[in-house]
Amino acid sequence: MARLLRRNADEYADLPALASLDEPDGETLTWAALRDEVAAVARGLADLGLRARQRMIIMAPSRPEHLIVDLAAANLAAIPCTAYSTLSSDQIRYVVNHSAASVAVLAGEAELARWWPVLDDLPNLEHIVLLDPDAAPADDPRFVGFAALRERGADLHADNPAAFERLTDDIKPDDPLSMIYTSGTTGSPKGVVLSHRNAIHEAVALHTLHDSPMHMANIAYLPLAHIAERELSIYMPIVHAGHVHTLADPAEIVSALGRVRPNAFFGVPRVWEKMVAGMRNMLAGAPAERRDALTAAGELLRQGYALRSAGEPVPDELARRIAETDATVLAPVRTMLGLDRLHLASGGAAAIPVEVLHFLAGLGIEVQEVWGLSETTGAVTSNRAGAFRAGTVGRPVADVEVSVADDGELLVRGPIVFLGYLREDGSIAPATDPDGWFATGDIGSIDEDGFVSITDRKKELLITAGGKNVAPTRIEGLLTEHPLIGKAIALGDNRPYITALLVLDDEIAPAWAATRGIEASDVAALAAHPEVVAEVDEAVRAANERLARVEQIKRYRLLTDPWSAESGELTPTLKLKRRVISSRYESEIESLYQM
Repeated sequence: MARLLRRNADEYADLPALASLDEPDGETLTWAALRDEVAAVARGLADLGLRARQRMIIMAPSRPEHLIVDLAAANLAAIPCTAYSTLSSDQIRYVVNHSAASVAVLAGEAELARWWPVLDDLPNLEHIVLLDPDAAPADDPRFVGFAALRERGADLHADNPAAFERLTDDIKPDDPLSMIYTSGTTGSPKGVVLSHRNAIHEAVALHTLHDSPMHMANIAYLPLAHIAERELSIYMPIVHAGHVHTLADPAEIVSALGRVRPNAFFGVPRVWEKMVAGMRNMLAGAPAERRDALTAAGELLRQGYALRSAGEPVPDELARRIAETDATVLAPVRTMLGLDRLHLASGGAAAIPVEVLHFLAGLGIEVQEVWGLSETTGAVTSNRAGAFRAGTVGRPVADVEVSVADDGELLVRGPIVFLGYLREDGSIAPATDPDGWFATGDIGSIDEDGFVSITDRKKELLITAGGKNVAPTRIEGLLTEHPLIGKAIALGDNRPYITALLVLDDEIAPAWAATRGIEASDVAALAAHPEVVAEVDEAVRAANERLARVEQIKRYRLLTDPWSAESGELTPTLKLKRRVISSRYESEIESLYQM
């Protein structure tokens, strides 16, 4: 990555590399300017004492300084690691001590408030760099302002630029590049150590698979602790000299799309689901003639999408009608959304409901689902425009193998499999078997055409009192297809039947209610409203119709409070913390089994 950054500064010196959507009048860094910034910050970090193989923790939103300081550490051959901003103080203590990080980089007061209670419990931490200089406590030598660090580094680099070049020349392809801590859904978080080879192979494989052009524009809006955002907004732009626009607040993504009109856009399922919910609300309020035209156009595009998804040709006459309708009716809608320049729309982290994929396809936005983990540097498999199956996660990317173990667990082998997990002594423990296979923990299957489907996590399967194995995520996915339902957890391990706890989507539910003239002060009030309850009843009934009898939800409870990472029911990547939920709602769960 260090040499590719140098290549970009030489060959694409004047092309845009990095800009902030939070500072519309701010400077757009070219590739030459970006490398100068990375060099200055790298020398500043080295002056603080950061050395090769040492770990550095970053806690900040998506902003240019975040990417610069990450790359600066990597160019020193140190190991940067972004931590989710939602971590509690206890979780921060664990991550910092496990990693033995010597330097931390924090955005400002909000992040410092989480660190302050445990700062004296972090014996290896020597320096805290604050992006916001006003957040630094007075007369505390542990704190350094980012601007001062950068200025000191810029002076050092100007005096001896060869020193930075020597540092980058020493880095090898299989050296560590970065580290990501897992969500810890089934135990303590693990430090996933990725190499330069891992990240570059992933970037090249996806670029080739999707026949992507150089210099694509994208928006970095998801946490950079997420492997998808790291690959899409740090590593792929370096490999292919892209243009990254940072956005600190993910809630602003809709307006940001219109400002950037990106060539590539990745969304976790809830992003796509909320986009669909918004479009449905817009359709509901549109004049009848406009609504009918959009509905008819969508149905036409979905016909072609369904045929191609099944691997069948689209008849010439249908293809002609689709092209005409798309150009006249749907292209303006995509322009309105800021998605008219999309080369690649993709989604992952969890399954996107098939009906959401089909609705988006009816707008001319075909979202290619991927599957992967932090341990595989992101996507192991991906659908692509010329070969996809809606509801699957596609085929393996180049030079990567996927196989199914006897118990249904998916195994992965190839150059995207990580170096291993960080040990507390700083060494790295490989996590592959003697033949190089990594056990993913995901249960799935591979069809005769090579398309991979994910059915559940190995450790999350429910076994009912009758001995039946039930995949909870399939049930939960069907429930959350309805826009009102934000999260659902299926229950029933060692129980006679399946039940569920549901929570409303705290963004979509109020909008849904407003279009129906329902007045409610908050989500808790909506959860008790008869029309909302009736709609949720219908959503559960619809899900049950698509489930086998043993999987069907016999009883459920609609809770009044939404779940979040901050309240503890979800991980930072918005996965369910099943143990926490089961403990916190023990009485509600017990009531579902009392007849």
